[in-house]
Amino acid sequence: MLTVSVKWLKEVFPKVEIDTSQPPYVFKCQLYDLTGVPPERQKIMVKGGLLKDDADWATVGVKEGQKMMMMGTADEIVKAPEKGPIFMEDLPEEEQVVALGHTAGLFNLGNTCYMNSTVQCLHSVPELKSALSNYPSQKSGDLDQTSHMLTAATRELFNELDKSVKPVAPMQFWMVLRKKYPQFGQLHNGVYMQQDAEECWTQLLYTLSQSLRSPSPSQNPDTIKGLFGIELVSRVHCQESGEESSETESVYSLKCHISQEVNHLHEGLKHGLKSELEKASPSLGRSAIYLKESCINALPRYLTVQFVRFFWKRESNQKAKILRKVDYPLQLDVYDFCSDDLRKNLEAPRQILRDEEGKKAGLKAKVKSSSSKDNDAKMTDVEGPSNESLKSSNSTSGEGGSSDKESHLTGIYDLVAVLTHKGRSADSGHYVAWVKQESGKWIEYDDDNPIPQREEDITKLSGGGDWHMAYICMYKARAFPV
Repeated sequence: MLTVSVKWLKEVFPKVEIDTSQPPYVFKCQLYDLTGVPPERQKIMVKGGLLKDDADWATVGVKEGQKMMMMGTADEIVKAPEKGPIFMEDLPEEEQVVALGHTAGLFNLGNTCYMNSTVQCLHSVPELKSALSNYPSQKSGDLDQTSHMLTAATRELFNELDKSVKPVAPMQFWMVLRKKYPQFGQLHNGVYMQQDAEECWTQLLYTLSQSLRSPSPSQNPDTIKGLFGIELVSRVHCQESGEESSETESVYSLKCHISQEVNHLHEGLKHGLKSELEKASPSLGRSAIYLKESCINALPRYLTVQFVRFFWKRESNQKAKILRKVDYPLQLDVYDFCSDDLRKNLEAPRQILRDEEGKKAGLKAKVKSSSSKDNDAKMTDVEGPSNESLKSSNSTSGEGGSSDKESHLTGIYDLVAVLTHKGRSADSGHYVAWVKQESGKWIEYDDDNPIPQREEDITKLSGGGDWHMAYICMYKARAFPV
């Protein structure tokens, strides 16, 4: 690290840090935060001419305490006449965000599109933002320091995105992410390497699951599990020995396995819930093949699906990509993948949801012969079920978010975010986030460039070529309000 002073116009910024392990473009992003001058407009005088974005600091020859001069004009908000119409440019930046209908993009700090796309998808979850806003600035309990720092950095980055219409440089978040998970700081020829967005997504959620825990007995102690956790119950059977057992686990995503038989997400999920594993058989006294068949026993508020597109290719010693086209819907119904107990609990909310949608479409709701008595019974099933039948609902309540005292899940989900990958390898190519806004319109977040998109184009990101294809899909539960 070097410390320099930078003069711009009549202002002097003392003690600006330069991380010489990162390209000068990152330094320019820091100056953008200080001055409002976009990196492409900055002209920084160094020995031998102007500082280039990809220059080598060693050859530039910057020294500790050196005074540097920058030229360039900052973005200006156009001033309106004293009397007249108020233009969006005249509004405070937070009001501009509301008027614009979407939040800011994120600068790419050097192969960080995997991180930017992950952040933009998770930033779209209001319950997660609410939980982060309640996170204390001081570390508490036995949480390790780097987990606390990453959680705090996530909170601050989310706040910046909400308040800014200009692109945000996620410097602090990126530095803390690399400190917590050193694999994201791998270098190749002095440049930070591209990483797997799914690994970034998983590690970030794991960290938040450790830090966002509520001490209040009235709330779900595990916020992240409540929002994203899927409880699976599995039957493990050995055909050779006849041994059978069951096991329960909590995961943050369902896997869509891709093969020649898979053309649609529904088929891929079905394959993903079945697997073969080899383990020791007590009765046979040796290893044997077991079939593991899983089903969903508790649903989250946000259902994440990962398309298993990458596999390790020994010949090239890298992750190769399956380009096969796999269609996915805007509305996903996971009822077929649920356990019998969960299906029973979903029946009443699903019927009420169908009736409500029928009314909106001008149809009459189903009415049984003894309507008042049966309707009373039906509403009791939804509003006051047993503790066992509330199992899936209770698992979805998030700190500061919509709790299941207010709604019950139906097993039906709406697509709200897609993380895509363009390229042939997980460790190269380009990642982009496609996020549905509260207004209903879709925005493509290509790093610092948010681009409006049509909803009908979102499901075309299904693969089959070298264009962007879905790698992670996030669905939001369609719940029935009590």
